[in-house]
Amino acid sequence: MNRERSPGVKLALVGLVALVLIVPLLMVYALVYDRESQSQTAQFSITEGWGGAQTVTGPVLVIPWMQSVTTSETVNGSVTNRTTQVRRELFVSPTLQSVETTIDPDRKSYAIYESVVFESALSGSAHFEMPEDLERMGVDANTLMLDQVELRFGVSDPRGLNDNAQVSADGEGLRLQPGNGPAATSGSGFSALASWEGTAPLTVEWQYGLRGSHSLDLVPRGGETEWTVNSSWQHPSFTGFLPDNREVGAEGFSATYEGITNLALGKALVATEDDPTVVAASIGLVDPVDLYSQVDRAVKYGFLFIGFTFATFLMFDIVGGARVAAAEYLLTGAGLILFFVMLLAFAEVIGFGLAYAVAAVAVIGLLTAYSAAVLGTWKRAGFIGAMLASLYALLFVLLNMETYALVIGSLLLFAGLAGIMYMTRQVNWSSVGRSQTEEIEA
Repeated sequence: MNRERSPGVKLALVGLVALVLIVPLLMVYALVYDRESQSQTAQFSITEGWGGAQTVTGPVLVIPWMQSVTTSETVNGSVTNRTTQVRRELFVSPTLQSVETTIDPDRKSYAIYESVVFESALSGSAHFEMPEDLERMGVDANTLMLDQVELRFGVSDPRGLNDNAQVSADGEGLRLQPGNGPAATSGSGFSALASWEGTAPLTVEWQYGLRGSHSLDLVPRGGETEWTVNSSWQHPSFTGFLPDNREVGAEGFSATYEGITNLALGKALVATEDDPTVVAASIGLVDPVDLYSQVDRAVKYGFLFIGFTFATFLMFDIVGGARVAAAEYLLTGAGLILFFVMLLAFAEVIGFGLAYAVAAVAVIGLLTAYSAAVLGTWKRAGFIGAMLASLYALLFVLLNMETYALVIGSLLLFAGLAGIMYMTRQVNWSSVGRSQTEEIEA
């Protein structure tokens, strides 16, 4: 003589099965993280020979000068003062610089992975003037070695530099040397020796090509920096100093930084030490199809699918009279979790949108057919299939609507809870059902 479980026990059992499914759901979450790490490793392999995220700065004018340093020595009880000449460097930023940049984006592949790369062309001009307050800095103007001045340009990853770099000072072409860049790029970049009389402003013009990936940052330096950028990339990201004017459309974007001053930077035009602080205007080439972040967000909605499906099964069990065993809940939950595994696997090969459709159709078909056997009729199974199709469609919308995703998700949960409350408003959760034979014998 078998007693049927009370509705309360059935609810507790369904909740227990749902808790058990946390483990495989977390394993899927870890799988997404692992595949994303492999993707990043593959992207590093692509950019290793191409150039990574680039940060550029300069030029900065470096003027050697001699400083008299007096030291005291005690010899046989007597103090002796010794004066020596020490070579120092004076770092002079331009009073005005203008930079123009064109970014030509592309994609490079490694196995099934892709990375966003670019080729850029940079050109500009800078105007330097002799500082007037050297004495206040302890610098003797007569010791300045103006015949040994150096122009330094910073490039964070010099592997991306091409061989057409050109620099001229007052119209005279300069010979470029690798390395010895500013402190803002940790010494990476290139430099050029020049001479300057110091009586008139020095005009420096330059141009070079640079390869990189994902982002290009400019560290402004000088009294006023103007930067104009054009690219065919349709999904830019602007951080740090924001452009004064920007246009983003189907043909790409353009951005103009009309004037970043040294007051905004908080840096003097002249210093005896090179400042390594990086305060940049950054332009990122955002990949609009970041499948790992989309799959990651989809997995976080996993319990929404499990909860709604289990709740529907429970309603058919308690209200409709269909008996659903714990193992059947478990197998149904496994099918729902398998969707995310299939989504990740196919997305790496055919793209997120198509992979989502393939995985959703496969799981909806599987669980609809299984529900027909569990619930006893195809009519009930059709309801399960329609509910899952609606959930997958809604999830796809949520994944593409970051702003209102939480609002829509909370409203959906509210509607689901209200429906369950309405369906079970007359259920006695503590009662124990009995078979018809038991009722006759009683």
